[in-house]
Amino acid sequence: MRELIVEADGGSRGNPGPAGYGAVVIDAATGETLAEAAEYLGVTTNNVAEYSGLVAGLRAARDLDPTATVRVRMDSKLVVEQMSGRWQIKHPAMRPLAAEARAILPPDRVTYEWIPRAENKHADRLANEAMDAGKRGEQWSPSQSTADLDAGAAARSAAPRKGRGELRGQPRPTLAQTTPATTPDTDDIRAARNVASEAPATGAGAAPPDLGTPTTFVLLRHGETPLTPQKRFSGSGGSDPALSDTGRHQADRVATALAARGTVQDVIASPLARCRETAAIVAARLGLDVRIEDGLRETDFGAWEGLTFAEVRDRFPDDMSAWLSAPDAEPTGGGESFEAVAHRVAAARDKLLAAHTGRTVLLVSHVTPIKTLVRLALGAPPEALFRMELSAASLSVVAYYGDGNASVRLLNDTSPLR
Repeated sequence: MRELIVEADGGSRGNPGPAGYGAVVIDAATGETLAEAAEYLGVTTNNVAEYSGLVAGLRAARDLDPTATVRVRMDSKLVVEQMSGRWQIKHPAMRPLAAEARAILPPDRVTYEWIPRAENKHADRLANEAMDAGKRGEQWSPSQSTADLDAGAAARSAAPRKGRGELRGQPRPTLAQTTPATTPDTDDIRAARNVASEAPATGAGAAPPDLGTPTTFVLLRHGETPLTPQKRFSGSGGSDPALSDTGRHQADRVATALAARGTVQDVIASPLARCRETAAIVAARLGLDVRIEDGLRETDFGAWEGLTFAEVRDRFPDDMSAWLSAPDAEPTGGGESFEAVAHRVAAARDKLLAAHTGRTVLLVSHVTPIKTLVRLALGAPPEALFRMELSAASLSVVAYYGDGNASVRLLNDTSPLR
């Protein structure tokens, strides 16, 4: 059976920014370039461009020989690991692109291999040619291709390649402006920035991390309410208490600190009264408006609302034990499990990342949602929730990068209150 090699690459100058992809199909036995593909994509992210290059390369290989086996070589660790099935694709914006790639050829005839960027020069240059063409208001065409000039032997399979003169003397088939059947719309493009927690942190031998401008969430737990010092369960299904005098003072101190930093660009709050009040105090100092996001609300604690931990343990010992040991266990009376809260919070995170790409956003929320965002960023198990302290009016910070990595920069900072 014939073997083809697909080398694909994508890039974004700004992430998101002007982007393009390149792909080349190579005969594995001879090293001959059989087809090239490249396209300017407009403004999008590295991840979308990488996946678009993969789709174009696989289509080109299928058009050349639908019975061939295909070895895909890419310098995107994220795409290779996700398409190989070793990393999950949790973000909904990336799933259609991955599904499209899988549907082009039978999965048992396609394998994936990560290569260093230096070995992917041919596809990389095609992607840059496409971006350069886009800058001129054009689309890439085969006549513009000089990519094979600096695609060295390291970018090929171990099989010997024909000499340069032999290739130059023959017409080379090309494939221009190969367009995926589904082009992500603007919302999908923005949403593709967030693939947080889908991939392990970049390690030795992995692709270089994306160090572009991250989307930064400054996570503020609301100030104290009358129930806070008593350590009572106070969730979405309770009395919805307002801030106490102490809580309002705490919010004012945090507002002063954030105003001095001058980095927050947007303010978003849980719909519960204590968060709306905290957010309003801070936003007034920053000269910003407050938007409400329902996904940031606290857990519904069911029949435990208003009770202390000791009171719940005494009245509902079995339910409490189950809740502490199983993420899908619900509080007595139909409250929310940690698993349900995590799904809700992750959906809110994705939505906010898509809408605030590259910005610094203050999220005013509660203990469980904030701990959940930190846990997901770390890729930690559900029991990690019990190993974090989160004080009233404390600040935590998580940054999300375009390559799918997330960085926890701060946790439970109460220094503005001192």
